[in-house]
Parts: sequence; structure tokens; C-alpha cells
Amino acid sequence: QVQLVESGGGRVQAGGSLELSCVVSGLDFSRYAMGWFRQAQGKEREFVAGISGSDYRTTYADSAQGRFIISRDNSKNTVHLQMNSLKPEDTAFYYCAADLGVMGIRTLSRMYDYWGHGTQVIVSS
Repeated sequence: QVQLVESGGGRVQAGGSLELSCVVSGLDFSRYAMGWFRQAQGKEREFVAGISGSDYRTTYADSAQGRFIISRDNSKNTVHLQMNSLKPEDTAFYYCAADLGVMGIRTLSRMYDYWGHGTQVIVSS
């Protein structure tokens, strides 16, 4: 059974930082690209950052570039999202997802095979 479990969400003031983690079980972790997505109330789910399975290439949404850092530890089946200089518009549920596709890091949520249940991030002004 595949499981993705996010943690690290919470409430923070604008300008602050949070680190999200996602522990994955039930699949060959290093074969999967991993992505972080977010969904704010009333909005569609959007790509935030992604990292490839074995060579650790990364891709970021424009909104995350320069502020967020995605990383992974294949020995621990874990992917992280370090979020710095947080803004109120970063408020959302954050989800990690796994993609076995061979097309590198994909940004479309429908391309991902497995999803966690999400962790909430609230950034107050």
C-alpha cells in the first residue's frame, strides 16, 4: 500500500519560514519524481516545486522560485520543501505527490500517480 504523509504545516507570520516533509512508503522511491502542490480556498491545485528521482534535478513555479527549496533523501524516502520569506498568498493546503513518468519533472497534477492528504499552511500578515 502506497502512503505519502505530509507534516510541518502550521501558522506563521509573513516573512517567516516553514519546512514541510513528506514520508513515502510502499513504492520504489528513487524511481519517482516528487512534486509539491498547493491549493488555496476557492482556487485550483497548482504546482509549487518538483524534484527528479535519482539525479535530483529541480523545477519551481515562478511563485516559489528564490524562496522555496525542494530536496529529497532517497535513503529515508523523504522529500522536503523549505519555504522562506512566506507571504499571505502562500496560504494553502500543501500536498506531496509521486510521479513515475519518464518525462522528467511534470507540473500537471493529473500526471502524478500518488498523493498525500495534505498539510495546511497559514501565513498571516
